[in-house]
Amino acid sequence: MAAASAGAPTASGAAVSVQAVLSPHAPAAARAVPARAGQAASPRSVPSQPIPPPDQLAPSEQLPLSDQLAPPDQLPPSEQLPLPEQLPPPQQSEQSQEPGQSQPPSAAQRDVRDPWEVSLRRKKWVRWTVSWLPHRLTIGVRAALRWEHSIVAKVRQRWHRSLQLRVVGTTLVISATVIAVLGFFLTEQIAEGLLLNAEHTARTQTLAGLNAARSLSDLSQEPSSGESALRFMTTAGRELQPTNSGTTTYYVVIGLNADLARGPGFTRWLTSVNPAATLPPALVADVQQEQRAEERDGKAESLLYYAPTTLSFADGGLSEPAVAFGTPLGNWYQLYYVFPLDQEQQTLQLVQTTLVGVGIALVALLAAIASLVTRWVVLPVRHAARAARRLSAGRLEERMAVGGADDLAALSTSFNDMADSLQEKLLELEELSKTQRQFVSDVSHELRTPMTTIRMAAEILFESREQLDPAAARSAELLQSQTERFEILLSDLLEISKHDANVATLDSEPADVCDIVRRSADDAQQLAERRGCRIEFRLPAEACMAEVDRRRVERILRNLLVNAVEHGEGKDVMVTVAADRDAVAVAVRDHGVGLGPGEDQLVFERFWRADPARARTTGGTGLGLAISLEDARLHGGWLQARGEKGRGSVFRLTLPRVAGQPLAGSPLPLGPDEAEVVTSALEADLPGGARG
Repeated sequence: MAAASAGAPTASGAAVSVQAVLSPHAPAAARAVPARAGQAASPRSVPSQPIPPPDQLAPSEQLPLSDQLAPPDQLPPSEQLPLPEQLPPPQQSEQSQEPGQSQPPSAAQRDVRDPWEVSLRRKKWVRWTVSWLPHRLTIGVRAALRWEHSIVAKVRQRWHRSLQLRVVGTTLVISATVIAVLGFFLTEQIAEGLLLNAEHTARTQTLAGLNAARSLSDLSQEPSSGESALRFMTTAGRELQPTNSGTTTYYVVIGLNADLARGPGFTRWLTSVNPAATLPPALVADVQQEQRAEERDGKAESLLYYAPTTLSFADGGLSEPAVAFGTPLGNWYQLYYVFPLDQEQQTLQLVQTTLVGVGIALVALLAAIASLVTRWVVLPVRHAARAARRLSAGRLEERMAVGGADDLAALSTSFNDMADSLQEKLLELEELSKTQRQFVSDVSHELRTPMTTIRMAAEILFESREQLDPAAARSAELLQSQTERFEILLSDLLEISKHDANVATLDSEPADVCDIVRRSADDAQQLAERRGCRIEFRLPAEACMAEVDRRRVERILRNLLVNAVEHGEGKDVMVTVAADRDAVAVAVRDHGVGLGPGEDQLVFERFWRADPARARTTGGTGLGLAISLEDARLHGGWLQARGEKGRGSVFRLTLPRVAGQPLAGSPLPLGPDEAEVVTSALEADLPGGARG
């Protein structure tokens, strides 16, 4: 952005400066300043230009009335605008940022959707429904669905991670299912038994009443009037009603033959219940048909008909389930018994309640037993897992408590034996590693003194090579180059021994990675000129600030550039730098021999060479990439490689902006053609183009 001009601005100048900052339609020259090639990317100010007051501008150039601002000193405190250099950046986060650092939108500002939500929104009916719903209702439904999915996800995670929960849950489901099935069949059997017992009792009572009614006088005489028929029905009903003073166990219904009841003055039913609602029509029809058959045959049978029904009273009281029995009473009358099933229903409800309570108690008991038994098994396993984690974290003295002589005790004993053996082996390896590191360090230090003497002699011979014969002069040149290479090898051995001994330190300080990249390329420029290739830079216009150790990062980039030039087959090398909120990345791309399958990991091994017959023309020791990898890890960063045979390779260094901050990703992709992709993005988005 354009900064405010130096000095005290005038009223119109301040107004125009603030408008240039606030308006998105400000010219590109006022919003961004392209950096020149080879210069550090740093914020720069635009020279101030004399701006006439608004009243002297042409009509097409005058600002709108809303954009003409009064001088800041004349505004009230609540309406004063900050100067351009005091305006906050557009997307400033809570963390402090270096100048020029890009700030992407935070996760809370982005419309992040889970995969399930994306899949749901792809359905046509969902989109159609959302288009018709109010916006507030859509937000509420979306929040409810997210809450539901989060709860389900937590339960699923807990289910998959807890063996005890899975065992107890499975036991609960299986036991509850078995008890429910058994309870259902048991309830059905009890209900059937109660009903059969009630029917047997009702049948016996009906036959006894039928025999008592047949002994009454006037049964065989046809009633001549309604009064005589009603008199007999009243007498029969009084004789057949229950005599106990307790709860009524049955109700008697005396009825007339349907043909006789059609006559004038005859009453069809004599009872205290509602016969139309209580006696099923099918039962009445069967009794009427049986009565006609007995009248036709001239002989009385003791056939009983019954049917389930609902007992209803004439006064409209509560109805209850019952069973009705009916039989002909002579040629003119009919006898019906209605037996309520309230006692059987209460007994069945008591049985069901008891079964449900016992079932719940049994399921809870089984769950408690399963939880207890599972805990006996899972608890030692959890202890073993915790001990294994502590052992893997370096606490080699961690052991499990051994109790008893069962299988779990055998597990604890085996784990302790394994830990003892592992501790012994690790101690042996540690002692061996210490011996090796000490040996390398001692040898490197001891070789420095004779190496210094040899180098002094080699320099004397090299300086006087013109006085020697050609063969001796060539020998002096070879001695000088190999002496320098040997000194580099000694330095690399000392450096790698420091990493092996975990004594390497990091002297981090805020630095511009773009400047470090340009400084590191100076050593590789001479080799590139001899090879006939160039080193191209694709650097952002803004400074890429990060807390790094300059010496170590320069060594990493120097090794990457030298390797890229050496293996680039005379083709140009491309260096790309990019940054985001959390990390800074540098990618070195060559178009040479490339890397084969699996070589992207082997390339960082010590003394590894893709082609053993290939000569080291630049004096490499075989430890450069290994040391670079250790330096990147010391920063908490990544050093990765990828390539294809015949298409070149790319090495990517990713460092956190803040020392010690974990990395979540890299601003640059890792691929053979990543440089071209990033180059096109930089040229399209950054003002002033690329630097290099």
